Amino acid sequence: MNLFETIEQNTLPDRYKTMEANELEQRVLQVKREMGEKLFLPGHHYQKDEVIQFADARGDSLKLAQLSASQHEAEAIVFCGVHFMAETADILTREDQHVYLPDMRAGCSMADMANIQQTEKSWGRLMELFDDTILPLTYVNSTAAIKAFVGKHGGATVTSSNAADMLKWAFSQKERILFLPDQHLGRNTAYDLGIPLDQMAVWDPIVEELLYDGPLEAVKVILWKGHCSVHENFRVANVEQVRADHPNMKIIVHPECSREVVELSDLSGSTNAIIQAIENAPPGSEWAIGTEMNLVKRIIQEHPEQHIISLNPRMCPCLTMNRIDLPHLAWSLESIAEGQPQNLIRVESSVASDARKALDRMLVRA
Repeated sequence: MNLFETIEQNTLPDRYKTMEANELEQRVLQVKREMGEKLFLPGHHYQKDEVIQFADARGDSLKLAQLSASQHEAEAIVFCGVHFMAETADILTREDQHVYLPDMRAGCSMADMANIQQTEKSWGRLMELFDDTILPLTYVNSTAAIKAFVGKHGGATVTSSNAADMLKWAFSQKERILFLPDQHLGRNTAYDLGIPLDQMAVWDPIVEELLYDGPLEAVKVILWKGHCSVHENFRVANVEQVRADHPNMKIIVHPECSREVVELSDLSGSTNAIIQAIENAPPGSEWAIGTEMNLVKRIIQEHPEQHIISLNPRMCPCLTMNRIDLPHLAWSLESIAEGQPQNLIRVESSVASDARKALDRMLVRA
């Protein structure tokens, strides 16, 4: 199924690769001045500084998609994030608005861990095991096709901020939940709601097998075997090292981290919750943050009054998010200004319609 169309996915022209940073910056600023409110440039928190400096708004994926939809004058939305985020923006914006991704290689490994063929096949097998007792939920960090699948089967999307509320709602609808595609967010959220680990199973879509030792009737949550390649790299050993080296330091992590890491940390929360925790902390406080490195470095720069480190100092930034860089941004904006836009994101209407159902079931409860 072709879920999106692109306008000539050309590679970055060589001339942008050799330009100095100051020239690229001036070209970006020039297009922004010329287009004014006809252009909206949302930037995800994990973007490089060279890109985020030009963002009209910063935030997580859903917030930015909603802000894009609220820009009534905007004709072009250049989403500085990854593919699934641009898809969500296209689903929520008007038909006459166009969403572009500066580099089509900017994907998400977590979202790619649940494709529609796997999901439909797995759903059939799970129905054989559990009959019609399951409601699917998907993290917004998923493809439009997965959102559409969930919407078609009565489920909803969730964010790391509202996952607990959405799980409560889902349990009011069905006896069991299938949580896609991030097992860690699903496990941590369900555990915080009082569901014991021995009532959670893991579905492995590769071998098409339910990983669970107990009786099937005890299963309340089925976790898709997916993860964030960034947050899974925060380990128990990192927590132990911080405790040994900085006994007064608080550890705050994203709930995409493993259960073991979350349990040993002082706090866990969404990207926005992490940012707010640091902003509200008193001067002189000490923090180790377990989330994407571009954001951690930015938080450190913005809060010199606090002692802040990464929970894992050897972490790299999100590699796919980092594909959006200054040369690709300048190329994207100038292509639009010249009437030859590149990398249009367009979700098929049938897919968008079902995906919108999943999003709306969440948004009405926000």
